[in-house]
Amino acid sequence: MKLRSDRLPLAYSTQLAPEASAENCSHAELFSKAEELLVKRMASGDPVAWFLRGQLYYEEGLYEEALIQFEKIKDVDLQAMYQLGVMHYDGLGTTEDPERGVEYMKKIIYSDSPKARHLKFAAAYNLGRAYYEGCGVKQSTEEAERLWLFAADHGNPKASVKAQSTLGMLYSMSAQKDLKKAFFWHSEACGNGSLESQGALGVMYLYGQGIGQNTKAALECLREAAQHGNIYAQGHLVEYYYNRKFYSTAAAVAKRITDHDDINKLAKITNCLPAYVAKGVAMAAFYLGRCFQLGLGVQHDQAAAAKYYSRACLLDPDVAADLELAANLGKI
Repeated sequence: MKLRSDRLPLAYSTQLAPEASAENCSHAELFSKAEELLVKRMASGDPVAWFLRGQLYYEEGLYEEALIQFEKIKDVDLQAMYQLGVMHYDGLGTTEDPERGVEYMKKIIYSDSPKARHLKFAAAYNLGRAYYEGCGVKQSTEEAERLWLFAADHGNPKASVKAQSTLGMLYSMSAQKDLKKAFFWHSEACGNGSLESQGALGVMYLYGQGIGQNTKAALECLREAAQHGNIYAQGHLVEYYYNRKFYSTAAAVAKRITDHDDINKLAKITNCLPAYVAKGVAMAAFYLGRCFQLGLGVQHDQAAAAKYYSRACLLDPDVAADLELAANLGKI
């Protein structure tokens, strides 16, 4: 399970003053106006502007510039230190240095400063990620679980929702498998706005995992998550439609999903894990291939079938292998 860093929890809004945003301006012009405004605020002695300038560069993907800006203020601005921890761990604007990333997250977690309070849950999630992946520290799933439980804070909506969702995934895996715990944490995360957990809940309701099977609740979760861009949920809807013999609907939905070709971009937009985005597209591709092979809901086309089967195998070999076995056994 390849994880992603938690987004920076901000202590204040990064929305700039109205003069930084104007109608009928291009994105480049708005960026230039915002940068100019922040430089003026910095010159006037506004301490917040120093961080906001770095954050502006970070959000624009100008990581090298952001790194320089955050480095200047990391000793007086813990939000800058947090961003530097993420950047060093993930290699954004600099060479990957997970040890330094871990160091910064630990400083935030153990800081007595009131300004660290809103960062501690997210920092604990990130440190848990480091222990889970064994990067910058010795690998320990037990320590990762401990840190994620702290970061999740019993489902507190102001804590790390990503930690809550990640616990749901952790307890769904074989080594730590406890589907009742998985359902609990996905429920907490979903209630706190996690699109990823909403899709996971739909699957758990659909197959009765950690909760009694409830098709109505499953479809409500899957459809709402799918409408908001959860590709994993969309893939499971394709499977549901196919199994219910709604072949035209299954093929149409699968075609829309398989038109996506940038997994990482989709993951960033939806804040879902790339691995689960890939699983959703792989499921859709396999079922679309099956529709083309058998002429179900679409015209029979063996070449198209081979194309989509191949795509499913490339995106997620395990998903493709499981579905191929089901097809060979006549289950689909």
